[in-house]
Amino acid sequence: MTIDGPLETTHEPLETRDVTTRSTLARRDWIVFFGLAGLILLIDQASKAWLVSNLAPGEVLSVIGDTIRFVFSQNSGALFGLFRDNAVLFGIISTGVIALIVVYRARSGRSLYLSIGLGLILGGALGNMTDRLRLGYVVDFVDVGLGGFRWYTFNVADAAISAAIVMLLAVALIPSLVHLGERPADG
Repeated sequence: MTIDGPLETTHEPLETRDVTTRSTLARRDWIVFFGLAGLILLIDQASKAWLVSNLAPGEVLSVIGDTIRFVFSQNSGALFGLFRDNAVLFGIISTGVIALIVVYRARSGRSLYLSIGLGLILGGALGNMTDRLRLGYVVDFVDVGLGGFRWYTFNVADAAISAAIVMLLAVALIPSLVHLGERPADG
């Protein structure tokens, strides 16, 4: 039904609106997925470039006393320095993981939370893989601790991956979190 005049409106069949809405939401999810991955990659690489140009390996810069410091560490291992000196293996594994993330996202259907979580993981994986391919190691620099206890040194990519895992686990364990902040459907 179309009304001509200043208040022109068109009523589309419900099926057309549903397809348009699903298409718009699917496009939004892909934009969030790749946009967030790109943003994490950019922040990760920029922070590492700043660090490499301002600190020598092993040099310490206190950010918040002894609690948060920047320490230039060359990590030839995996997350938190595990399995050192396997750059080629990690390059191959990273490439496979990146491919799996994109394929999984493509097959998983519409989900903003999944797009955010997988976008964080993809950005982190790309950030660390970029280091491995360019340098043969990953630049880690965030060093957090209290007193004599220090956590593993990490970077923006590691933080993004860790945040995504926590978020995706929370959504998996408490599915109602997916609907927080959504408006109820008009009925």
